[in-house]
Formats: sequence, structure tokens, C-alpha cells
Amino acid sequence: MAQTSLPTISSGENGLNRYLAEIRRFPMLEPQEEYMLAKRFLEHEDTEAAHKLVTSHLRLVAKIAMGYRGYGLPIGEVISEGNVGLMQAVKKFDPERGFRLATYAMWWIKASIQEYILRSWSLVKMGTTANQKRLFFNLRKAKSRIQAVEDGDLRPEQVAEIATKLNVSEEEVISMNRRLSGDASLNAPIKASEGESGQWQDWLVDESDSQEEMLVEQDELENRRAMLKNALGVLNERERRIFEARRLRDDPITLEDLSSEFDISRERVRQIEVRAFEKVQDSVQKSAAARDKALVSVAD
Repeated sequence: MAQTSLPTISSGENGLNRYLAEIRRFPMLEPQEEYMLAKRFLEHEDTEAAHKLVTSHLRLVAKIAMGYRGYGLPIGEVISEGNVGLMQAVKKFDPERGFRLATYAMWWIKASIQEYILRSWSLVKMGTTANQKRLFFNLRKAKSRIQAVEDGDLRPEQVAEIATKLNVSEEEVISMNRRLSGDASLNAPIKASEGESGQWQDWLVDESDSQEEMLVEQDELENRRAMLKNALGVLNERERRIFEARRLRDDPITLEDLSSEFDISRERVRQIEVRAFEKVQDSVQKSAAARDKALVSVAD
């Protein structure tokens, strides 16, 4: 993608530490700088801009990759696969959609890492369906939540609970649990590569979010809330009441109840709801466009 190569990871713990120290030297990007770099790459295929976008997010890849150490694969290779996903995300990232690159890229990074793990584990060579993938990456966490981490078969009620939570059949849960338990107990010794030995329990997935992910999510949430709040101001009192009752409640009020409240037909309530949604949507889109224009002005 870029003319300047990315940092490489040599084998062993020392090589990993050197890599992590090296990628920390790449600066994080401010929103307006990220926006302009993405525009330059999208419109002009500017490889220098793409390189800056990639290197500024290498720490995000490393953080996500560390969460997959529990699968016993060389962490350097896991990070490299995550970097491939990051580069794919940069190629497809559209800054006009109003999201930060980190929010968009994390899904590409995780997908790339998970596909690498599925290719590498012999026990899942036949596990290529969506259900089997979901089981493979979520069974240990589901077992932990119901305190079923001991080796051996699950109890029938545990199988039923996990099958329901993961939306798979009980037979698939039993089969995958036996395959996973047979290949790696938590106390089994492993040696992924030089400098990376230990037991399975030492390599369990870290499920906690990184500070960067939490900040990105919080930033996006606050932006959405602000735009929605402003958009509600374009509605009159009746439109706002119907819109909030039908679109913003966890348990939406029925058309019948609202028709009685306003003494109008159910079809009229539905029409008002649709019109209110269109007005809110239009207002949000205009707010997003104005924000993007402001970012461009600041960057210029």
C-alpha cells in the first residue's frame, strides 16, 4: 500500500518487545488530520497518507492481537495478520461516513486474525460454518460465565444454556467442547515459538477493551447523541411524542394506543411516525455534513 515498509516482528519475546516499543513512536492522529489523510488516499491514492493512517493504528492491532494469545499461535504472526486486516480497512475506509478509522478498522483486524486462527488450527479444518466459527471463538468465554471451566463433558443443562446463548444446536456445543478439551487443557504445556512457552491458562484471552477503543466508542456515542438531540428540535410536539414513543423506547407504544391518545387513526399515526423519522434523518445528515466541513476547514 505504502512506499515505506512497516516495522517487522522478529521471533521471541525480545523481538515482540522491540516491535511494541517501535510502534509506540508513531503518533496518534487528531480527528481532522485523520480525515484529511483518508481523503488524500481515497481521492488521490496518496501512499504516504495511507502509511500514516496505518502506522498510527498499529498499537490498536497489537492490543487486539494480544487478546488471541490463548490459541497458542506465534503472537508475531497474529499481529502480522491483524496488520493485513488494518491495511484492508484503510483501503476501504470512507471518512465521509462520520466514523473514526479505529471504529471501522477493528472489525477488519479481528476478522483477519480469526481467519488466520481458523486456518492454523487442525481441529477446526472442518469447522467452517458460521455456527462453528461462533462456537470456536466464544465457547471458552461462555463456559467461564457459567463456571463450567473444568475439563470433560458439560452437563446437559450447561449444554442447553450455551446453545441458547450462542444460537447453535446442543450437538454442536458438545462436539466442539470435546474437540477443544481434547486438544488443549488449560494446564497443558505449549511452545508456540522461541520465547513463547508456558501453559494454556497463561495465554487466556484478555476480554477487556483498550483505552483507545473505549475513547473512540465514547466519542462516537457523544456525537450521535448530540446530533439526535439537535434533530429532535425540528419536530413539532406531536411528531416528537410519536417519534420518541415508536423509535426511541425499548418497548414501543402501539399505534392503537397513540391513535387513542391523539384521537386520530392508526394509519395517520404511522404516517406521522414515518414523516418524523425522515425529518430527523435529514437533520442528522446535515449535521454530519456540517461537521465534516468544519473538520476540513480546520485542517486547511
